[in-house]
Amino acid sequence: MASAGDLRRIALGLRGTVEVLHFNRAAFKVARIYVTMAPGGRTANFKFAPDEQEFKCMTAPNAFTAVAGAWGKQGWTTGTLARMGIADLKAALEMAWHHAQPNKHRRR
Repeated sequence: MASAGDLRRIALGLRGTVEVLHFNRAAFKVARIYVTMAPGGRTANFKFAPDEQEFKCMTAPNAFTAVAGAWGKQGWTTGTLARMGIADLKAALEMAWHHAQPNKHRRR
């Protein structure tokens, strides 16, 4: 079971990540924000590609759900931390972190 502390520790361990405040949420970014954590630390919104979002929601529907509306159509996905293992959280963060890289540093 993952926690807000796990998310913060793993995210800040990813190269170039800084923590900023985004409205009332903790946000983690490199060139752009790739994950935000809700107040209270129970959920986080991850930036995935739409196909990655579909995969996460299909393989772990208890942990991941698409954000409603246009944000969800862009790949933003809510994850419930308590329903993820540490390895699942790390994989989700690394996937989202990849999308936050400056274009010249993206690898695919």
